[in-house]
Amino acid sequence: MSILRKSTQWAGILGLATCIGLPATGLAADAAPASPHTVTANVGAVSNYLFRGLTQTWDNPALQAGVDYSHATGWYAGLWASSISDKLFADGWAELDLYGGFNGKFNDDWTWTLGGIGYVYPGANYNDIIPAVADQSYNTFELNAGVGYKWITAKVSVAVTDYFGANKKTGFNDNSKGTTYLDLTANVPLPESIFTKDVTMPLHVGYTNFSSQLAAANAAGVTNPDYADFKIGIAKAFEGGISLSAAYLYADNGKFWDNYPSAKKATDLKDQGGDNFVLALTKTF
Repeated sequence: MSILRKSTQWAGILGLATCIGLPATGLAADAAPASPHTVTANVGAVSNYLFRGLTQTWDNPALQAGVDYSHATGWYAGLWASSISDKLFADGWAELDLYGGFNGKFNDDWTWTLGGIGYVYPGANYNDIIPAVADQSYNTFELNAGVGYKWITAKVSVAVTDYFGANKKTGFNDNSKGTTYLDLTANVPLPESIFTKDVTMPLHVGYTNFSSQLAAANAAGVTNPDYADFKIGIAKAFEGGISLSAAYLYADNGKFWDNYPSAKKATDLKDQGGDNFVLALTKTF
């Protein structure tokens, strides 16, 4: 009862202040300024985890999760993880990506980015391949730079370490520092009159240029691992941070990436690239 009376009194005072043109800032707190910090998290599942067109799960599903931080000035950092196959990464069970950098813009349409990313594979080592190859991790660090126009981005990534352990110890003719990846990606917004709201068409073409080759030809008689990868799909964003996508992906140079031997059994072979169809479900918080 006393609370009701106090509420009525405050309402009267605020109404009087409004009527006579007096500011009521002393009676109601100012709205708090927007925080320059943004933190989001995501969890998801994919029917096949492909990295630059190549399967990382031996064509099996993967669980994935991440957390991202960004500052209003443009700085960003994040951590992302995915399950992987120990048939590709000997004794590996997860990929951990740690990344950071700066996003800027020239104007409302043109943007740019500079950053770095480390790919870490806890417990995985070439020495655990059967038969053993060498004491060499798969861990890799890249620097990247890109430019974007509206929903189109072009980006180049350069390895400053050996590229996923490719060097003389693991069968290449030299170290693989300087391996580059060229990436052109578009997320084309589709018309709402046909596809409803928040539907896009992801389009992508990439090219991996290795700085070294195999020291001896593989079973198909090739030494050059360079390849191109392509993607076309459709994605729908729903309320509540849920998104669903389906995509067709293709990676060429089958003479190198087809019939790729398992780290656990050399006679267990898998096409890492070629044609793939992938479904993905993600929830962002």
